[in-house]
Amino acid sequence: MANTTKYLLLSLPTSIAPSNDQADALSALRSTVGDNGAVAPFKVPHFKIGTLDALVQQADDLGKLESACEGVVAKMGDTLRTILDGDDAKIGQQKTVNDKPADQYLGNFTWNTVKYRSDKPLRELIDSLQKDLLSVDNDVKSKYTQYNSIKTTLTTLQRKQTGNLATKSLTPVVDPKLLIQDSEFLETHLIVVPNLAKKDFLRSYETISQMVVPRSAVEVAQDEELTLYTVTVFKKFAAEFVQKCREQRWTPRDYKYVEGGREEEKKEIERVSKDERKVWGEVLRLARMGWSESVMIWIHVLCLRVFVETVLRYGLPLEFVSALVKTNPKLAKKARTNLDSTYSYLGGNAFGRDKKGRVTKDDSTLSSEMSALGVGGHGEGNEYTAYVCYEFEVI
Repeated sequence: MANTTKYLLLSLPTSIAPSNDQADALSALRSTVGDNGAVAPFKVPHFKIGTLDALVQQADDLGKLESACEGVVAKMGDTLRTILDGDDAKIGQQKTVNDKPADQYLGNFTWNTVKYRSDKPLRELIDSLQKDLLSVDNDVKSKYTQYNSIKTTLTTLQRKQTGNLATKSLTPVVDPKLLIQDSEFLETHLIVVPNLAKKDFLRSYETISQMVVPRSAVEVAQDEELTLYTVTVFKKFAAEFVQKCREQRWTPRDYKYVEGGREEEKKEIERVSKDERKVWGEVLRLARMGWSESVMIWIHVLCLRVFVETVLRYGLPLEFVSALVKTNPKLAKKARTNLDSTYSYLGGNAFGRDKKGRVTKDDSTLSSEMSALGVGGHGEGNEYTAYVCYEFEVI
């Protein structure tokens, strides 16, 4: 846990510095965080601002969307973990954002204006990000489901080659010469008997049903626990014979000889194995891309959250500094303590303040409303903070 990278995404008014300058505000922020994390500027564009009611609703929607993003990123990670058999080294190699380490992407984050034009209304941007997240999730989910289906088929086929006589394919086991075929009255049945019950079987199989051909039992194969026999029965009483075998806990096996069956089974396994390898590669590619894209969407959502909360907190004109603090869980608590201590005075200053940060009107009612919405919290419930701050981990 101590080695886990934790990030704090912050926004504070530039008035935290006497000069009201962004660079000075960032320096003040660095001083406050101290040795508890590396502080870097985080570029938040100035988006179109609608009404206060719309902003409060968007703050709520973005909170839900961020949780969804975190869930999809985790799912992509789980998919990679599963198909790479939990190999942490290989998983780490796949977890990149635009082919770069996640921390490098975060440290140099710029809003993707090509994909999400910053001059569009916030509502449109939120809807676009949500749509893209759903698309990523569905693409990987669909391919992963296909992979699991093929893998199950392959496992079943392989088990038929390697299982015991009660489950394995009988094609490579049974000599077709032992089977009566094309007879109007007789048919051969294959019966699996526990080795401990062989004597009882041989003593009683002729009499458990009508019209069993005497001395027709032939041992075909044996493994550690079971023995396979052929028994010839008149067709008219075949169903009765099979039922009586089941009652004796002997296992009838359905089997019909097909010419070339052995070769077909071998080809089938080869074909499904080839499909499994192909789809495994497709899942790996999609999960790698999915992790990258869902992280990018997540950070864009966080960027929007910071902007919306900043407007709600500090009002207009927009004069704020946004920064990313790279730290770890232990030091993050210390950094938060320093931040809380230094900037607690911002708590009652949702909008009204002058350039020196002095409260010019009481916005306690609005602060209470934002607290109820989790505005300015850090992704851990509805805890209210005096400044805009989100904690997150990209794992």
